[in-house]
Amino acid sequence: MSDLPIAQTLKRAGDWSGAGESCTLDYEARFLRRKRLETDSGRPILADLEKTTSLDDGDALILADGTPVAIRAAVEPVLFVTGDNLPRLAWHIGNRHTPCQIDGDRLVIRNDPVIRHMLEHLGASIAEGNAPFRPEGGAYGHGRTHAHEHGATAHAH
Repeated sequence: MSDLPIAQTLKRAGDWSGAGESCTLDYEARFLRRKRLETDSGRPILADLEKTTSLDDGDALILADGTPVAIRAAVEPVLFVTGDNLPRLAWHIGNRHTPCQIDGDRLVIRNDPVIRHMLEHLGASIAEGNAPFRPEGGAYGHGRTHAHEHGATAHAH
């Protein structure tokens, strides 16, 4: 893997600009530290970040030569959740540490039959679909919500 262009720098969406390449990844693939990736044009690259990181749609990996590789959320199977009491449904989704995208008058989650059953039992209407999945990053910034590391915050245990 050492002959591959290496990206050791991550720029968050809005913190970078310029023309470059893109790399489309599903939700699971956007959680990485060191991984061989392939750009949408077929160019292999190596992501070699300092720590395991959750990449968001619109972020960019910066190659050693300064070229940005924009991260794009891939289309994947999702559930569109609607209902009369959306905040209550969102609470139950969050209580199960299930990643959730808040999308106007609906919630979007990955297609999970167990969570679907629970939500239907709570009165939710569910529609299956395929869409880019861009869940909220959590109360303490970017990243997956199943970890409990908050970085520098006022939150203490």
